[in-house]
Amino acid sequence: MITSRPRIVDLSEVEPNRRRGGDLRAMLTPATVGSTSGFMGVAIVRPGERIGEHYHPYSEEFVYVVCGDLEVDLDGVPQPLRPEQGLMIPMHMRHRFRNVGNVEARIVFHLGPLAPSPPLGHVDTEESDAVEEVRS
Repeated sequence: MITSRPRIVDLSEVEPNRRRGGDLRAMLTPATVGSTSGFMGVAIVRPGERIGEHYHPYSEEFVYVVCGDLEVDLDGVPQPLRPEQGLMIPMHMRHRFRNVGNVEARIVFHLGPLAPSPPLGHVDTEESDAVEEVRS
């Protein structure tokens, strides 16, 4: 049985996940802190990079832009997303993030509730640049 426990997790402790583009780091998760209602992390997106389109069938996603200028597509409709803005993305809504600025963007994200298992939490609707680079 997993039990919740207070624990500080440093960004440097978490391996980058680049499968969908950008540098995604799930920091506070069931595996790292025993969370039971969701998980939180940081996305680091360099200028010109994107996080490929996907949706979450079991979770709402909450994002907060710390720095950088982004554009988020919500079910295909582009919206600007700037520092100090937050966004709630409902379950099943397709979304992708693009860094449209000249500096690194950082986004804090939280998803909840948890999917029945981690592989069911994200449904990719396009290949990311990261996947295409590996194949080249």
